[in-house]
Amino acid sequence: MSKIRVLSVDDSALMRQIMTEIINSHSDMEMVATAPDPLVARDLIKKFNPDVLTLDVEMPRMDGLDFLEKLMRLRPMPVVMVSSLTGKGSEVTLRALELGAIDFVTKPQLGIREGMLAYSEMIAEKVRTAARARIPKVRTAARARSGPASPHINRWRPRQH
Repeated sequence: MSKIRVLSVDDSALMRQIMTEIINSHSDMEMVATAPDPLVARDLIKKFNPDVLTLDVEMPRMDGLDFLEKLMRLRPMPVVMVSSLTGKGSEVTLRALELGAIDFVTKPQLGIREGMLAYSEMIAEKVRTAARARIPKVRTAARARSGPASPHINRWRPRQH
């Protein structure tokens, strides 16, 4: 059986390093790439075709929820949100799940490295579950809001400030 290929998107270099350690510590998965923001992730998704994406919410150039919405409309894939904003029942979490995220992990507020490493088994299980998820080719709700889906993810643009 082939390994679950994961791409992690987070503006924190420390979080990208920790997620890489966590994913690569499990024999059934591998981190194929990391990205500091969604615009870099777009190119890496095309290059590496990961099975699962882990995605932060607060990032420069484009936030994770905007990226998730575009991703699910243009190139649906399993996504696990990893953010300090994605607590159980939070508005951000509910929105991410509504947009198509499979699950979420809440980053610890203090002791990020120790906290995230303590979550290693939970994160691995959520990635495994996401990898098994059946993602519709085109999400009906997103399609209704935005018109026909396009296979071209080059149309993504950073939000204007």
